Amino acid sequence: MGEMWFSVVIVLLFSILNVGKAEIYIVTVEGEPVISYKGGIDGFEATAAESDEKIDTTSESVTSYAQHLEKKHDMLLALLFDRGTYKKIYSYRHLINGFAAHISHEQAEILRRAPGVKSVERDWKVKRLTTHTPQFLGLPTGVWPTGGGFDRAGEDIIIGFIDSGIYPHHPSFASHNTEPYGPLPKYRGKCEIDPNTKKDYCNGKIIGAQHFAEAAKAAGSFNPAIDFDSPLDGDGHGRLTSIVLFASHTAAIAAGNNGIPVRMHGFEFGRASGMAPRARIAVYKALYRLFGGFVADVVAAIEQAVHDGVDILNLSVGPNSPPATTKTTFLNPFDATLLSAVKAGVFIAQAAGNGGPFPKTLLSYSPWIATVAAAVDDRRYKNHLTLGNGKVLAGLGLSPSTHPNRTFTMVAANDVLLDSSVTKYSPADCQRPEVLNKNLVEGNILLCGYSFNFVVGTASIKKAAETAKALGAAGFVLAVENASPGTKFDPVPVRIPGILITDVSMSMASINTLYSSIRVIAIELVNYYNITTSRDWTGRVKSFKSTGSIGNGLRPILHKSAPQVAVFSARGPNIKDYSFQDADLLKPDILAPGSLIWAAWAPNGTDEANYCGEGFALISGTSMAAPHIAGIAALIKQHHPHWSPAAIKSALMTTSSTIDRAERPLQAQQYSGSETLMLVPATPFDYGSGHVNPRAALDPGLIFDAGYQDYLGFLCTVPGIDAQEIKKFTHSPCNYTLGHPSNFNSPSIAVSHLVGTQIITRIVTNVAEEETYVVTARMAPEIAIETNPPAMTLRHGASRKFTVTLTVRSVTGAYSFGEVLLKGSRGHKVRIPVAAMGYDR
Repeated sequence: MGEMWFSVVIVLLFSILNVGKAEIYIVTVEGEPVISYKGGIDGFEATAAESDEKIDTTSESVTSYAQHLEKKHDMLLALLFDRGTYKKIYSYRHLINGFAAHISHEQAEILRRAPGVKSVERDWKVKRLTTHTPQFLGLPTGVWPTGGGFDRAGEDIIIGFIDSGIYPHHPSFASHNTEPYGPLPKYRGKCEIDPNTKKDYCNGKIIGAQHFAEAAKAAGSFNPAIDFDSPLDGDGHGRLTSIVLFASHTAAIAAGNNGIPVRMHGFEFGRASGMAPRARIAVYKALYRLFGGFVADVVAAIEQAVHDGVDILNLSVGPNSPPATTKTTFLNPFDATLLSAVKAGVFIAQAAGNGGPFPKTLLSYSPWIATVAAAVDDRRYKNHLTLGNGKVLAGLGLSPSTHPNRTFTMVAANDVLLDSSVTKYSPADCQRPEVLNKNLVEGNILLCGYSFNFVVGTASIKKAAETAKALGAAGFVLAVENASPGTKFDPVPVRIPGILITDVSMSMASINTLYSSIRVIAIELVNYYNITTSRDWTGRVKSFKSTGSIGNGLRPILHKSAPQVAVFSARGPNIKDYSFQDADLLKPDILAPGSLIWAAWAPNGTDEANYCGEGFALISGTSMAAPHIAGIAALIKQHHPHWSPAAIKSALMTTSSTIDRAERPLQAQQYSGSETLMLVPATPFDYGSGHVNPRAALDPGLIFDAGYQDYLGFLCTVPGIDAQEIKKFTHSPCNYTLGHPSNFNSPSIAVSHLVGTQIITRIVTNVAEEETYVVTARMAPEIAIETNPPAMTLRHGASRKFTVTLTVRSVTGAYSFGEVLLKGSRGHKVRIPVAAMGYDR
């Protein structure tokens, strides 16, 4: 040992410390964290939890051992570096053993060579990824009554949110109109004090509120004037850098109060409710508006949440890209921390990412996480513009109609300028009322252009509506003449009649046809306007003769062609490494509503220009889908308090649906060409096991359970990872493997490289009364599938193994899909999706 330290001293002598820019590094060191310490150090009792059991973080043994680990972190840094040349940001003690430090590149290299140091990873950024969905999911009649009604749904279950904070004054989180919330001794978190009001952020409903920004501050990214050095939500949702999420919004989706009126601009858009309206909310702010977040802060937030005793963890965050510093997507400080959280009994829902509809865009990889894709539900907000020539143009507009039985003259913004010199202000965007002639606009419909400024956020529909109102317009039209592929248009509530003419309204001929083209619709409008508008030889308008009227877009239309996989929802196949090699693990896991979700919004939020100053927002993203699953998981946890995270995940997956409301196979939104959106048959790479069915998930019949050792067995079976790499992050040896990663006991099957025949094993456990199940399977013809045994009878609590045999029939160079169905004599149906790609060698 002395020789090793001598070598470190030699390195120190020849290193120039603090040369170059200091950065944040996450360092893991030898020694078990609290979650897995089984004893062996004099004076410190074992603290390890059994799989799926929570740690008593208040016990003397846990407290003293955690302090012991932190002292070792401090001693290591003090031994290697002079005081003042480094800054320790966090000590991680409960889920992983290590720390985050702000050090130079040279100091990081010294740490890598130091004895007892297992890994030194430069910190990386993460990104942030309702009134109707409770009814759409059947919660009020099918689920809440089983838990005592909406006023008991989720009682005493704590959902933790790693997000951008919370706006505690919102009625979705109020406690004065509900039965008082009593103390919850199992929760050990705290409520930070607002530095301005000197009051805390909790009220019984919100049970904990903390923020984590030390890494962001050390990196120079944190701006206290914008980011709020407190748990206050300044973003509305909450993000990590590429997956969009808004914390108050996500918290309200999962656990907001029931029956909260959604009012904007004098209109009511229904009443909002969370999935588990009586659940408690614990907020761990680690995401910020402009830069997202840093893994060091997020890991600290997760550590604290598990320490505090949350039951469910919602992660509407994920990495910017697959981690490049580790050999696999499954092993890094972030996923290793989540693995320990699951070992402690915490169910984790994570947004899949918003990189769809393209393959391999998932940003949630590991088997211990429930990866959630986003669906479009049955509610569509449509509107129409009727031209004076009788043509009707489809569009989007959550607005009232113009005066019924009347038409109004239409004037284009570029034709009503006060001064031609103001063209430098992009007057066609209708963002500045002072550059337009009120005398020409008043009482007419103002025609505006939807430019790239709207896409990048320097222009907004809200501001266009305010401009039209300030000028006394009867209404306004935003016309999209060109759009980049992938531009997503959402309806925005406005106070006056208004409509956005885009490519996202279905053709009126048939909802099964392609979505309408932007250019065709916009040209219809432009041509009509130009033909009817007379100009002099300079191009100046002599008279406006085009007319039109805007319909009522306040009421949604309910479609049976739902759910559908949203175009932005990230797709599989899952990847196992930075080179994007396919993993033998099917992702995403499940589909939930994530498009156009009404929920709470922080009025001080500035991230979405259309909702500045508003109390509610209509937002889309997989970050909206994840809290649906987190809230539904809370209902299952309330119903089955002793179920493991894997059991809850299995119940959600095996009872999900692969058909829509019209009894047709699920469809996925996909691009065709550059400007159109179409529907294609969806696959498990789009929706995982299917769309969530909360009522069925409460009583799944069978579950595919898994614990910490099963996850280790999976890791130890993934090709290309050596045992030392696994031990570095999990502190556990590879005592056994599963033979092949596809043998991990997941409620889905994926084989990325099937050669000849492969036998896959699964184990089911009966969580209902004794029942006999018939096992059948079907698969695309390129691959043969067989199951054994053909039937099995299980008593309550009994487990049974069965096998699925896949054989290549023909090689196509593409995945084939199928399913295994276990049909019970008492009516339970357990379905698992299968994906496999056949090779000849």
